[in-house]
Order: sequence, then structure tokens, then C-alpha cells
Amino acid sequence: MGNSSSSNKISAQDRAILDMKIQRDKLHQYQKRVKVITDRETEIARECLRQGNKSKALLALRRKKYQESLLAKTDQQLAQLETLTSDVEFALVQKDVVFGLQQGTAVLKEIHKEMGGLDKVEMILEESQEAQAYQEEISEMLGGKMSNQDEDEVEDELEALQREVSGVRLPDAPSSNLAEASVGTLPDVPQETPAQKAKRRREERAREQASAPIAA
Repeated sequence: MGNSSSSNKISAQDRAILDMKIQRDKLHQYQKRVKVITDRETEIARECLRQGNKSKALLALRRKKYQESLLAKTDQQLAQLETLTSDVEFALVQKDVVFGLQQGTAVLKEIHKEMGGLDKVEMILEESQEAQAYQEEISEMLGGKMSNQDEDEVEDELEALQREVSGVRLPDAPSSNLAEASVGTLPDVPQETPAQKAKRRREERAREQASAPIAA
């Protein structure tokens, strides 16, 4: 009887390890495919900024951030599960592992859905009625799935791309003579702290959401 029980525990543990290997292999495949898509989304954001369309650039970067966060979430979850399955007392954590694998499967399905191909990404650039409907659908979907931190990181990337597209560079360190000559000639510019910037961005997003037209 003891041998039978031990055999069952080992088989459950081996099965969990195999399931994790399958998920890890899928994740690696998805990472390569999603990289092609996110690279294109970054380029689309640049194109939109060159055309002066900041809202579309932001949408492309938000979609990219969401996809990257899904991959990171799955990678982190698998690492935690790998630690659990290496536990000698696997039977004590078996339910947690099974639940975690189920969640991993669900997220992988979501990632797979996001890999609709480059044709979907290109619709961000288009002006057709179908493309506009798709852009609104993506924007609404992302609104319920991205944290304030995610949104702030997206806006940081957008600002960096804006500087890149406009050719604005941070100035080199001034020489001592130039620095001395400029003393007292430039007014102090109040610097926005990270906390103030985050608050301002949250308020701006709230105003945008409040002013957005309600779908019929």
C-alpha cells in the first residue's frame, strides 16, 4: 500500500513537471513571435508621431506593453511553479501547482490571441471604419487590463520616442566657461517629481475617460 501511495505522488509530480515544460516551451515560442509584433508596434508608434498622431502612437505602445506584461507574468509564474514542484513534500503544494498551471494555460491562451498577426497591428495605422472600430475595441480592452504603473511606463516610452522623432537630444555637459557665463542668466525651471508626474498623468487619463463618447 505504501509503495502504491508513493508511486501516485511521484506520477503527479512528474506530470506537473511535464506540464510546466510544455508551458515553458510554448512561452519561448510565443516570445519569439511576439517580439516581431512588438518591434513593429514600436515602429508604428514612431510613424504615428512623425504624422503628428499622438493618440495612435500611444495605442500602439499600450498594446505592446500589454503583450510584454503577459509574457513577463507567465515567465514569473512558471519560475514560481518550478520552485514548488522541486519541493520534497510535493503533496502539500500539489493543489497550488495545479491551480498555477491552470492559470498559466489561461494566460498562454490570451497571449496566443494577441498574436493575431502583423495585419492586426497594421490596422492601428489605417483610417477605415473597420480599423477605427478595432482601435476603439483595443483601447477599451486595455483600459481594464493595465495598471497605472503600466500606463506611466508607456507614457515614458512615448515621451522618449517623441524626443527621438523630433531630434531633441539631451545637451552635453557644458564647459566650465560656458557654465560660468550662463550663471544668473537662466530662470530656475521647476522640476516635476516622479510622484507629481504620476498624479498628473492619472488625472489626465481620468479626464480623457470621462470625456470619451459613450458607445450606443
